[in-house]
Amino acid sequence: MKRIVVNERPDWKAQAEACGFTIHSMYGQRYWDERHAYAFSLEEIETKLEEPSAKLLEMCYAAAERIACDAELMRRMAIPPAYHDGILRSWRNREHDLYGRFDLSYDGSGPAKLLEFNADTPTSLFESAVFQWQWLEDMKQRGELPSSVDQFNSLHERLIDAIRVLAAPSGRMHFAGMLESEEDLVTLNYLADCAVQAGCEAKLLAMPDIGIDDTHWLIDLEDERMDCLFKLYPLEDMVREPFGRHMPLTPTRVIEPLWKLTLSNKGLLPVLWDMFPGHENLLPAYFEDDPCIGVLGDRYVRKPLLSREGANVTLVNHEASSGIYQVEGPYGEEGYIRQAMHLLPRFGNDWTVIGSWVVAGQPAGIGIREDDTPITRDTSRFVPHYIES
Repeated sequence: MKRIVVNERPDWKAQAEACGFTIHSMYGQRYWDERHAYAFSLEEIETKLEEPSAKLLEMCYAAAERIACDAELMRRMAIPPAYHDGILRSWRNREHDLYGRFDLSYDGSGPAKLLEFNADTPTSLFESAVFQWQWLEDMKQRGELPSSVDQFNSLHERLIDAIRVLAAPSGRMHFAGMLESEEDLVTLNYLADCAVQAGCEAKLLAMPDIGIDDTHWLIDLEDERMDCLFKLYPLEDMVREPFGRHMPLTPTRVIEPLWKLTLSNKGLLPVLWDMFPGHENLLPAYFEDDPCIGVLGDRYVRKPLLSREGANVTLVNHEASSGIYQVEGPYGEEGYIRQAMHLLPRFGNDWTVIGSWVVAGQPAGIGIREDDTPITRDTSRFVPHYIES
């Protein structure tokens, strides 16, 4: 794994706009950053990222089984009791999930370490699946990279295949989210386009426009029943709103399914450590009320159960003069876990995290984010990668 300085394409912004990647810059700063790239060997990709991601997903499914069968554990994870039976039923029915993203710390030496699993509404999908692939093809055509280089990226094809299965037998699928969020809209438009490429009918709508009929079917503004709904909206928020009480009852296939509440929660991390202690791709982690947290000593990371984009995450290092580094946010009332400190690798002045994507139960590619702080946030930059021949 190497960080390589490369020439950025002079027309990259125009290309981004042309293909709908309108969030290439955010908050007045570049989000897409192709001034350098990460180079991997094929052996690194296959044995250090792809194979561990497959194993981690297998372990997560085992954890979902354990959590769904344990009401006390779900309570500890701040999952509302009214949904416990629905979660178990959703899991027992093997309701299909679509995708997720493991955030991994890996620097080219030693095993990748799981920091967290974004199992419900992970972002940076379009840039991972489409725009970094377009970057690779352009760089090869321009002679900036050898024609033999490749990329760990089967996201687009796997998404189309998975959506085709999810939308069957009707071939209709709705896509909903907070459409005023440009980032969310980019993801929703992309997935709707994947559905069209899969031969399906795709409809886009805002979350507040979802209705419910008297038999708990979800309906759109034309009162059409939704056979399958992809919602880019956190499950943990849905179940705390009036709308959520219909989730365990609706015949509509909702993506992600209700059982994903067991995985889209930082409580997954201590469950995994308890089930697979010492696994090379895991870090020690405990619920904050667990007396075993003392083994973490004076260096650990404190994470809210429901945090996103690094919000309310605190790095605690009493061995250093700085002591504490934290990101503000709205989370924490639901409870915390503590995880062993394992800082992201630093390349130059940037801290680097690898997002390893899984689609329909299979590893599907990676996306890399950089930040000038050790906590990855919504402002962290996306950097492309390639595999050396």
